Amino acid sequence: MRYAICNETFVDWPLERACAEAAAAGYTGLEVAPFTLASLVTELSARERVTIRDTIRAAGLECLGLHWLLAKTEGFHATHADASVRRATTAYLGELARLCRDLDGRVLVFGSPQQRSLLPGTTPEEAIDRLRGVFSDLVPVLEETGTVVALEPLAPSETDVLNTAAETCRLIERIGSPHVRLHLDVKAMSSEVEPIPTIIRASARHLEHFHANDANLRGPGFGAVDFGPIFAALRGVSYPGWVSVEVFDYAPGPERAARESIAYMRGVAAGLDAA
Repeated sequence: MRYAICNETFVDWPLERACAEAAAAGYTGLEVAPFTLASLVTELSARERVTIRDTIRAAGLECLGLHWLLAKTEGFHATHADASVRRATTAYLGELARLCRDLDGRVLVFGSPQQRSLLPGTTPEEAIDRLRGVFSDLVPVLEETGTVVALEPLAPSETDVLNTAAETCRLIERIGSPHVRLHLDVKAMSSEVEPIPTIIRASARHLEHFHANDANLRGPGFGAVDFGPIFAALRGVSYPGWVSVEVFDYAPGPERAARESIAYMRGVAAGLDAA
């Protein structure tokens, strides 16, 4: 397993300190939330991008990509009835792809529940069609930058669009590009009827990226979710990507969240090795 952690776990720490702590805990990858760098990524100069990239590298980490793509932004919505809003959203996602490339990353995790949920007058079918249009239009920039957007199914408590891995895979197949793939998140999958290992096996051919967390919004090992069958399923489908820790409840503190999450995951992996 290749372990990464999302940088917002460290809340308001300077990037250099966050990278040093992540590396000390044993992670080799860092996943970046754009809002921790700037209000809009278009504000980041070429020099600033180089500094961010080099800060991550200097800690011995690899920037694997971006997530929380549209968090804390305004004016973007991927299923909006107004085509100009969707075009603006596609254009900004393109700028995020360029930032991802500039940081040596590959993956852009698209969750953004507030920017995809149904608006008044929009049907679920229309929302899916509009998502297909946005991400199909994004493909040329993804090709240009060598990046992949990974669509994330989320729980009904977060959004009413793309709640299961199965329907997300159907959308991916409609788009039909190797640059549009699937992201799976343990917290989100905990809301599905199917067991998590079953979801992993069923959607393996589309799987690009994976978030490790618990249904209680904390890190792996902080709740009731057993990662043994989850890691066994990832191994069973020969998943080659990152397992990236993403938490939403910061109460344990950054150091404890980072160190205990990776210790738990290593313990699970060691148990599988010994079995």
